[in-house]
Amino acid sequence: MCEDELIPPQADMTEREWLRAGSETTAGGPSMRTTGRVPQWVNRRTLLGGAMAGAALTVLPSPAQSPASAAPRLGGPGAFPFPEHPNGKGEFAVLVTGDAGTGDEAQYAVAAAARDLCRTEGIGLAVGLGDNIYENGPESDDDSEFQDKFEKPNSGIDVPWLMVLGNHDCSGLIPGSGGDPSRGDREVAYAATSRRWYMPSRYYSVPLPAADPLVEFFAIDTIPWSSYVAQLDPHYRWDGPYMREQRSWLDGALRASRARWKVVIGHHPYLNNGKHGSAGSYDGFEIGNYTSGVHLKDMYENVVCGRADLILSGHDHTLQILEPTARTGGTRQVVCGASAKTEDGKAHFGHPAAWQNFSDNGFMVLKVSGARLTIDAYTVDVATRKATLAHRTHQTRPVAAPARTHA
Repeated sequence: MCEDELIPPQADMTEREWLRAGSETTAGGPSMRTTGRVPQWVNRRTLLGGAMAGAALTVLPSPAQSPASAAPRLGGPGAFPFPEHPNGKGEFAVLVTGDAGTGDEAQYAVAAAARDLCRTEGIGLAVGLGDNIYENGPESDDDSEFQDKFEKPNSGIDVPWLMVLGNHDCSGLIPGSGGDPSRGDREVAYAATSRRWYMPSRYYSVPLPAADPLVEFFAIDTIPWSSYVAQLDPHYRWDGPYMREQRSWLDGALRASRARWKVVIGHHPYLNNGKHGSAGSYDGFEIGNYTSGVHLKDMYENVVCGRADLILSGHDHTLQILEPTARTGGTRQVVCGASAKTEDGKAHFGHPAAWQNFSDNGFMVLKVSGARLTIDAYTVDVATRKATLAHRTHQTRPVAAPARTHA
């Protein structure tokens, strides 16, 4: 259970407000209570090591529910293999898409544009950031929508796709509510029959290459922390066994990772300048254990920030490469949810951004080498199915040192 479960959710703050709140509290001024606890750019591995190590050992997943974190080789018959070596440019190149599963023209256009880049960029892996099957998620693990809204649009992008659950994948009575997380099990089951779709568990990690990882991806399920309705099944409550196990697993997995670069992938963003807002005040709601995502905010700030290099998220149908700041402990938030839908064309919040686009469809390509991590953002013209490189961001220093160093 979260330490601050009784702290009410609070509306999102700007970076300046966040820093000022920390200064006022430190100086004995009025306390502006938030779940954030580190008001400067530091390596949170040191701060979290003792306290979270105990928490991680307190609740461990049962063997039946343990996520896959070993060599990524599970999948359907003839599953496309994970890259074992960098491409000809010395990089692992990864296609990043989000909120794609409409089966509409825009999804096909974005996929076609991405397909054209796969060969030239040497892309060996793809990521799907949730809302994989609009509007209600699949009705079974062999629902025809898997074909119509994933396999057919992505034909020719013949690589493993790391998939995570979105709120529409876990709809209850209300489409997109996230009110029935158990529906996500159908997407896990589908992975056993697909050559592309990789989801061995609801949360899992994938190191590349497996034997001596340069980069590791940590896929998480953000839905029970951020559903639009309260969870009725105690197992999936925000403070229930499933979410406690996932949080403990992620903390332990990040701490144990030997990879130089660490990337957390999940549907809901920590910070976001689009209309849905940031964790802790999603869609303007500031009360309750759900909807606002206050406990997801707590998890990001106490487990992820300062330990992972990137948070890749969808949910908002925009393209955003935000800047790492003191608030994030050096972790960069990226929002890539415009692979089939778009938003209203304007920023609603003012988190520092390297680049952002609120009106175009698009995708991103993540390139990882020992020397640097690069994010290329592409916009797509739906009519012509052509992609345009709109922005490129480089990062040369990992946020946190690997758990071991090469001799």
